[in-house]
Formats: sequence, structure tokens, C-alpha cells
Amino acid sequence: SRWKFVNSDECLMTRMQEMSLDYHFTVEQEVGSSTYAFFGFNGTAGVWRIAALNEAGGWKDRTTVEDMDLAVRASLKGWKFVFLGDLRVKNELPSTLKAYRYQQHRWSCGPANLFRKMVMEIVRNKKVSLWKKVHVIYSFFFVRKIVAHIVTFIFYCVVMPATVLVPEVEIPKWGAVYIPSTITFLNAVGTPRSLHLLVFWILFENVMSLHRTKATFIGLLEAGRVNEWVVTEKLGDALKGKPGNKAPKKPRFRIGDRLHLLELGVGAYLFFCACYDVAFGKNHYFIYLFLQGIAFFIMGFGYVGTFVPNS
Repeated sequence: SRWKFVNSDECLMTRMQEMSLDYHFTVEQEVGSSTYAFFGFNGTAGVWRIAALNEAGGWKDRTTVEDMDLAVRASLKGWKFVFLGDLRVKNELPSTLKAYRYQQHRWSCGPANLFRKMVMEIVRNKKVSLWKKVHVIYSFFFVRKIVAHIVTFIFYCVVMPATVLVPEVEIPKWGAVYIPSTITFLNAVGTPRSLHLLVFWILFENVMSLHRTKATFIGLLEAGRVNEWVVTEKLGDALKGKPGNKAPKKPRFRIGDRLHLLELGVGAYLFFCACYDVAFGKNHYFIYLFLQGIAFFIMGFGYVGTFVPNS
């Protein structure tokens, strides 16, 4: 089934998450189910057959996406999943930037690490067709779980700004504007009520692509935080004041708790490229570069989501 987000209106960041996840359920899950193709299992919104669990080898903790691991192994045994889009399970989105970053690290690092561990197992499997192997390896893992993050960051936050500094390199308008705009709009139509937030969503996703790209490489290389498991913090009703309760003493604020140096560095790079484009450029990318630079600075200073001091 799919998730129903009980706190999607809590802040702008939860609205952005809703847009991304609605696309995931409306397109990836529903289409996968309708065409009997493989799609990932939603760990907190699904039911397993005991026979499928046993035949797939049971729950394994070799990665931080054990539900996806189990789903791939069951699929290789010939089991198929059914998605019920009209059945909704209540779910709370992480509303603090710290919690969201931990979640996205796990969701990006885990699939990349699982791909590394399972790619040859999928290739050698004799129970499924060549077409299904290609779909799982190329479409599900390589394109959606690895390439998507890397290309988003490299193209929009490195290459496009660099063309301002190196005018000999030109990106065709269809590649820089038309095709990405079409894809972005199609991704966003799953949440019609948030279409007016489309620009914010684009900027937000581009910033998060840096964090996801870093996590993807950690998963592929099995480096540092590859098996880091941090339970995603959910606030629930913790921030709602109750009648008669005294206001808690406000903790001392520490700027170091919020700073994210990589995001600040990329923001400075984008601002430099934007200023250079204003002075010497011919492509007029500076509007986008200034907006994207501001987004990186906002995220870099931690001014996104619900803020809980010293959380």
C-alpha cells in the first residue's frame, strides 16, 4: 500500500518530501504493479507471505535497506508484488533537517551498497528472464538509485555553472531547460496541490542531490558510514503545547549544530559563477545560479524544516 502523510503541512520541507514520495507511489510503485514488473517493498506499508519470506532467505542485516534487499531476493525467486494505491497507511515525515539528512543518507547509501552486493547474484540467477534482470540492474538500481543522484548534482551544480566560466563549452537549451523542465513537471503532477511550490522543490532537490551523491559513493565503495543506522527522528505531537504546561527553558543555541560545510562551499561556488555571468556571461544563467546558491546557503546554515534546539 502507500503512505498517507499525517504531517505534510508541518513545514515547507515536509511539503517537498510529499511531492517526491507521491511521485514514487503514483508512478514507480503503481506502474510497477500494473505491469507485473519489480518494484521495491515499503517496509512500513506492506504485508508479506510467510512462504515468500522463507523462500527468499529471510530478513538480512547486510545493508541499511533490508526491506529492499528482501524484496529483490523474493523477486528473483519468482514472487510478484501487488500495490494497492487506494489503501493508505499513516506515516510521519521527518520534519527536522538533521533527521531528514540521516534518512536520505540511509536511503541513498543502502541501495548503492545493495547493488554492489547483489549485481552478480542477479546476473547468475536462472529463475528470471533476461528482461527482468536488465530491468532490476539497469532501471531500478543503476538509473534510479545511483545515476539519478549523481547526474542531478554534477549537471546542475557543477557543469552548468562551469559553462559560465568556460564559455567555449555550451549546453544546448533542450538539454539545459526543455527536457529537464518536462521531466520535473511530470514528476510534480502527482501532488497537484503543491504545483505552485515547483521552483522551491527543484532547488531543494538539487541541494539534497549533493548529500545523496556523497551517500551513494559511500555505499558503492563501502566506505566510512556505509552501515550507519540512525532511526529517523519523528516529532509527533512533541511540539504541540498542552494547556497548563509551563514553557520549557530555551536551550542555548550552538551555530555548529546547524552548519553543513559542503553545502556552504557549493553555495559559494554558485554565487561566484552567478556574479561572473552577470559581468561577462552570455547565457543568462545567473538567475538560476543566484537562486540555487541561496538554496545551498539556506540548507548549509540549517534554516530548513522544524528547528528543535540541540536536537
